[in-house]
Amino acid sequence: MDPFALVGPTASGKTSLSLALCRARPRPEIELVSVDSMALYRGMDIGTAKPAAGELGEVRMHLVDMVDPDEEVSVRDFQAWASAALAAIEDRGHKALLVGGTGLYLRAVVDCLELPGRYPVVAASLESEADRRGGLAELYARLQRLDPIAAARMEPGNRRRLVRALEVTIGSGRPFSSYGPGLGSFPVTKVHMVGIRFDPELHGRLIDERFDAMMDLGLLDEVRALARRPGGLSRTARQALGYRELLAYVEGGEGSKAALERAIAEAKRRTKAFARRQWAWFRRDPRITWLDPSGDLLAQLLQAYDASADAQPVRAVPAGGAR
Repeated sequence: MDPFALVGPTASGKTSLSLALCRARPRPEIELVSVDSMALYRGMDIGTAKPAAGELGEVRMHLVDMVDPDEEVSVRDFQAWASAALAAIEDRGHKALLVGGTGLYLRAVVDCLELPGRYPVVAASLESEADRRGGLAELYARLQRLDPIAAARMEPGNRRRLVRALEVTIGSGRPFSSYGPGLGSFPVTKVHMVGIRFDPELHGRLIDERFDAMMDLGLLDEVRALARRPGGLSRTARQALGYRELLAYVEGGEGSKAALERAIAEAKRRTKAFARRQWAWFRRDPRITWLDPSGDLLAQLLQAYDASADAQPVRAVPAGGAR
């Protein structure tokens, strides 16, 4: 059975909606596959809005609590885990429902992106070169020689992209530009995707309410426990929405009530900015059918889910943007 995907901005209710779909359509059995880069980490539960233990007892969920928070996870890691989970679900004759808002992770699975590897020694050497006066200009000139196509696609001063392109080109022996058609291409896919359309006012309110609820559930205590871990948190885990701001508060000595309120306000602001970026990412994909958050989301989702059973593979349409 072809997989189904539910995407959308953070705090839009994707997880609860997916569980409602599982209850409403018990056959064939649906198994959830999380597409959330932070739900992979053990101990980061409240702030990532993982389903409660009781809810997880209702349905099998994959790619949650895969690694400890001091570990780094790459898109390639996620792609491999997701591919294995989808194959196992198919072997059981069940239906896979991909749920989440990490756009690159979704594309890695849906489009089987060919992802270049990591070459830490090469990257470290390039970072050192970039630190020198005139280093970025020298690195850009080298990329122009080694991979002119990649060089033409980026600004000369974009250090992160420049170092990554050279890391792959030098480490793999292949031009960085040779890896797949890129994220601007939306090929045929057997995954039927629906998304919750972004409404700035509605989602801003939902983000505020959800973060307040997370604080009531003990998010600050969860962050304190993470900060006390011997291994600490990885660079990636520390950037999680809400965790970064509360970690700064905890590691700074926890200061005054006003300091905590500022951390909470910053976490909400950053989450709203992230939701806007998610919408900008997802709306480019013409293969996603959009649900109206002002209407009955479950009814719309059930209609789309039932229609997907007999649908053909989803082809990109000429015009981009949200439908």
